Amino acid sequence: MKRIFLVFSIVLAMVAQLAARPTFPRLAQNRQGQSAQAKTTTKPASDINSRVLPNGLEVVTLEDHSVPLVTIELAVRNGSFTEPPELNGLSHLYEHMFFKANRAIANADQYLQKIGQLGIAYNATTREEVVHYYFTTTSPNLRTAMNFMRDASRYPLFDKGEFERERQVVIGEIDRNESNPYYYLNLEMTNRLYYKYPSRKNPLGSRQTVSAATTDMMRLIQSRYYVPNNSALIVTGDVQFEEVFKLAQEFFGDWPRRERDPFVEFPMVEHPPLAKSEGAVVQQPVQNVIINIGWHGPSTVKDNPGTYAADVFSFILTQPNSRFQRNLVDSGLVAGVTIGYLTQRNVGPIQIIAQTTPDKSRAAIKAIYNEVAHFNDKDYFTDEQLESAKALLEADDLYSREKLSEYAHTLSFWWSSTGLDYFRGYLPALRRTSRPDINRYVTTYIQGKPHIGLALISTEAQQQVKLTPEELIGQ
Repeated sequence: MKRIFLVFSIVLAMVAQLAARPTFPRLAQNRQGQSAQAKTTTKPASDINSRVLPNGLEVVTLEDHSVPLVTIELAVRNGSFTEPPELNGLSHLYEHMFFKANRAIANADQYLQKIGQLGIAYNATTREEVVHYYFTTTSPNLRTAMNFMRDASRYPLFDKGEFERERQVVIGEIDRNESNPYYYLNLEMTNRLYYKYPSRKNPLGSRQTVSAATTDMMRLIQSRYYVPNNSALIVTGDVQFEEVFKLAQEFFGDWPRRERDPFVEFPMVEHPPLAKSEGAVVQQPVQNVIINIGWHGPSTVKDNPGTYAADVFSFILTQPNSRFQRNLVDSGLVAGVTIGYLTQRNVGPIQIIAQTTPDKSRAAIKAIYNEVAHFNDKDYFTDEQLESAKALLEADDLYSREKLSEYAHTLSFWWSSTGLDYFRGYLPALRRTSRPDINRYVTTYIQGKPHIGLALISTEAQQQVKLTPEELIGQ
């Protein structure tokens, strides 16, 4: 699932600002003492309504009438997984142009001023497998916000002056990432894990492609992906489904359907498996040592049971009372360690990330690989921990619905990477996850499988410690 990396959430936020790994299990960490008896009251996924317009636009609602607020979100199956090298980073640049001039308001300043006068909050995010845009406002402004969304998504002008300004803004984001030592660790992992098509996993892109981008390229992206049969309109909060669907028909019903599905005409790449394990040392000015080990994980289109098992197993290991945490953190070898899997339609990564000191780094690496070797031992986790993890994962999802303006982003993520049917069946599938399912996941994707082992360390510390690539892959 899109959960993981608690201990290093701040680190990952710096590592991958565009593709920040969603965080989830706060609840479980905070409620550790209650985990053995954890119970949940399941909220049915059926309260998520959806219907598809004749042109292919999927309309999704999740209602909550306790507060008169609505969030209108447009999700588009775009992002780095659609980007060949010459277009890498341009989904993100397109995102920056979304809230600019369109046919309704030719001047972006006027446009934004009008939005601001209505008290409408807006933003957008580009990830590997989705780009989403949203307005949050009071429920009486639903129609106005829907109108804004229609104009921004369907009628952008791509004014050249605004385009040049946004190009510099995006280059500034690249500059900030490149000034962060953790950026280079993430880049190295991405380039090695997805060695044949690294651009497909890098939403930030490169300075070269962004510098060379043109407004014609924006229109190319628009023609390929900003079409109703590649988009979803997700509305959460104080709304009624039938009212939303009627508005969607009014504002988006005449949006021309793309004749060919973009993913048929421009199919996803097949990331080839790793032929062998590789280790590398990334030298940057950091105080501590970050150990990062990565594997190819399951894809939702190919192995859904593997994705559920990945979530449950990761959750068990991130609990403070797990053997994984006790042997690595309580022993003092690392200051923190986490393991996680990012749900993706196209080969999500499994990663272990640990923070330690230079003098303990060698012992920490050995200890991590020793834990990996025992992942499938019968006593590596208890039946109680397994059941507790499933209950807490379910509870955490329910807690995340408290703020539907943010949960709209979760729905966008699921819609694009897995489809709503996967989402609707997620909690029941979690409940069915068994020890044999986890054993199969570990055997299929982790134990004995080629992987990438990296260490982020300062040049001075590396001169003393002399970590080797072989050590970093457990040899």
